[in-house]
Amino acid sequence: MSRLTYVFVHGLNGSGEYDEHYRDEPYWGNKSGDVVAEWRSWGAEAHAASVSPQGSAWDRACELYAQLAGTRTDYGKAHSAEYRHERFGRDFSGQALIPSWDDGTRLVLICHSFGGVTARLFAELLAHGSAEERAATEGEGISPLFLGGMAERIFAIATLAAPTNGTTAYDMMLDPAFDARRVRVPLRYKLLNLLVKRATTIRTDGRDRRDWADHDMMVDNAQALNARIGMLPHVYYLSVACDATMPGADGARVPDRAVMDPLLVRTATLMGRYSGITPGGCRIDDAWHAGDGMVNTLSARAPFGAPQKPLDRSCIERGVWNVMDDLHADHAFFQGGFMRVSDPHAFFRDLYELLQSLG
Repeated sequence: MSRLTYVFVHGLNGSGEYDEHYRDEPYWGNKSGDVVAEWRSWGAEAHAASVSPQGSAWDRACELYAQLAGTRTDYGKAHSAEYRHERFGRDFSGQALIPSWDDGTRLVLICHSFGGVTARLFAELLAHGSAEERAATEGEGISPLFLGGMAERIFAIATLAAPTNGTTAYDMMLDPAFDARRVRVPLRYKLLNLLVKRATTIRTDGRDRRDWADHDMMVDNAQALNARIGMLPHVYYLSVACDATMPGADGARVPDRAVMDPLLVRTATLMGRYSGITPGGCRIDDAWHAGDGMVNTLSARAPFGAPQKPLDRSCIERGVWNVMDDLHADHAFFQGGFMRVSDPHAFFRDLYELLQSLG
């Protein structure tokens, strides 16, 4: 039996092995040291994918497939027509991320933030393909990704602080009933938040506004995407959520500034107070207030309604979300922090040993 192949899938504005600056500023570990390189030093076959920093889950899933298969990126005839962009993207022929890509592959996807959404959609397409793309390209060339039938290539998916059910970080700013200006936040954190906004603002290029990451991370849109993504019965699913907040004097959740990166304090403060009802009817209440500065803790544990249970290391089940204990950490923890340096290596060592035990 072939050994496990680990592929790390980054989140919003992230990078991987195909990006020039990754060597000097690795997304996974940053100043604390390259996590992927460390896994390799332990004998693991580990790689860091380089999907679109701000693209939709669909586009990123297509890019991930092209990198693994060593082929030209095909976003699909139907998808590219509906969302108004070129059907084909970067060609990875001759530069595949992993040495071999066949039914003997036992792929483990390690996914941070929006990388978790990307990986789950990727697994769904590998398993079942896309009926829309098959209909649109009948009799024409079509990416094998849209044909499906490759479910067995996925062995496990581990999501880290993923907006699996969306994040109110986006919803709250579009809710006319919520006035963020009335929430008291020290000036320093307001100014630092401007840097985050500048870095994460989507740089549109004429395509449909729905074909970007921020659209997929809205709570209603995340629910719609979840409805399209099934559970694969043979796959191990693991997740961990983060909570870097604590109860405030008035009952709201407030950032624990001993843990929360200064760049995330304002967003965490607003998320800790935001309640409302989404246009699709999802009630945002106290259960959503804890978070890591970017993703609600509740959202990152498992898809709503999906089979799930607390992680039992002596009995990890397939086809079920095995949910780890929440970490008292912020969203940047797995990256080694932003302004506040963090060290995620002990966590990743534990995760590696856990996954190896399954193989």
